[in-house]
Amino acid sequence: MLWWVLPGALLIGAAAWGTAQWLLQGLPHLPIPQQVSTRIEALRTALAAAAGVGAGVTLLLAVRRQRHQEVATWHVTHDAAERRVTELYAKAVEQLGNAQAPVRLGGLYALERLGKDNPTLRQTIVDVICAYLRMPYQLPDEEKSETEPAVPRAAVGGVTKPAPTPTRDPHEERQVRLTAQRILADHLRYRALDTHRWWQPRPADPNLRYWADIRLDLTGAILVDLDLGNCRISDARFGGTTFSGNTRFNDVTFTRDAGFDGVTFTRDAGFNDATFTRDAGFDGVTFTGAVQFDGATFTRDARFDGATFCGDVRFDDAMGVENVDLSDVRVAPVAAKVKRRWPSAWREEDGADGWQTLRLATPEELAQADGEGNMAEGG
Repeated sequence: MLWWVLPGALLIGAAAWGTAQWLLQGLPHLPIPQQVSTRIEALRTALAAAAGVGAGVTLLLAVRRQRHQEVATWHVTHDAAERRVTELYAKAVEQLGNAQAPVRLGGLYALERLGKDNPTLRQTIVDVICAYLRMPYQLPDEEKSETEPAVPRAAVGGVTKPAPTPTRDPHEERQVRLTAQRILADHLRYRALDTHRWWQPRPADPNLRYWADIRLDLTGAILVDLDLGNCRISDARFGGTTFSGNTRFNDVTFTRDAGFDGVTFTRDAGFNDATFTRDAGFDGVTFTGAVQFDGATFTRDARFDGATFCGDVRFDDAMGVENVDLSDVRVAPVAAKVKRRWPSAWREEDGADGWQTLRLATPEELAQADGEGNMAEGG
């Protein structure tokens, strides 16, 4: 602050001197008696001008000092808030590793609260929840039969290794995981705004809880009865994931790539009216139960290389499936009450092992099918 003293003094002196010189310009032309009084008035005016400039300088210094104090206070407050958020985040993450299910639930809700109040932390919080869901998980006994293969993975050389003893109650852990899935779904659901007329009252925003541009990485996770219907997701990675129970992706929108390579759906899966804005990968996926892609839209490349279909299948009104990759697709033999409706450009053929395969129809087959359809309409 000391460096302001000299410029301030020079400015005050310059104001006094300049005012006096300006007022005394016509002094030599005045009579002697008037010159004395004029000099006195000019001096008074110059001192008043100097005082005004001094007051202005003082005010400027006060404003500058106040500004510095406000900035310092903001930094202190901001740093304290950041430390508080960091402490809450670290505590919530620590709670997720607790052996008690209620404590883990508290950690999930604490992370959700942090995400509501701190938009910049939302992707990080989602990453933490996804990482928790990717951790090893042993399903309750009544659900194991849905996901375990015919030959136990622990069987090596004819000797079955005992399964590891779970350190957490599987039923309690199931509730924790269902809560984690619901938190993700609640903040990824997006509802398109209705057309608003100027004379109508403005409706409340239905997407206040929506977290935009969120990426999901659930590679290798075990997910139970996942419902991401009506969600909007930026980038989704589900490679190697096991979907236990019924799974719903109805009306979901993937704004970037969606990867389901190597996924296993243990029961029914729904992708009705789903929109895949970029590439969609279903290589090596296993649909154990029924699967529906009614009204689904594949904007770019779609791959079903090595996919396995075991139950009902429907692709009614699906778009963008005319040139998908159907290499090595396996379709289980049709059992009683099993119904399959493939896209018009797909053809089912018998395989060498009793299973069926899929291929794309030739242009001649498509033309013939169109002709038969036109004849049926005409008849």
